[in-house]
Amino acid sequence: MSRLDKWLFHARFCRTRALAQAAAAAGRVRLNGRRVEKPAQMVKPGDILTLGRGAEVMAVRVLTLAERRGSATEAARLYEIIE
Repeated sequence: MSRLDKWLFHARFCRTRALAQAAAAAGRVRLNGRRVEKPAQMVKPGDILTLGRGAEVMAVRVLTLAERRGSATEAARLYEIIE
């Protein structure tokens, strides 16, 4: 399991971990349909995250966790977009 803010940063949904923490604390992320208000919320493979990207809302399934922030191609392997 990994902290939500770390996962968002590693998966490149946020440029910095501080921005990932702010997004979670502001309630702009849903985990398995529930609004998240704590950046320390734990995520695991199989969880569904719903978050805003600009003007659109996207849902992604967590496939795996990462130890560090990698390239964009490595980050894309951490999740799958749900249509």
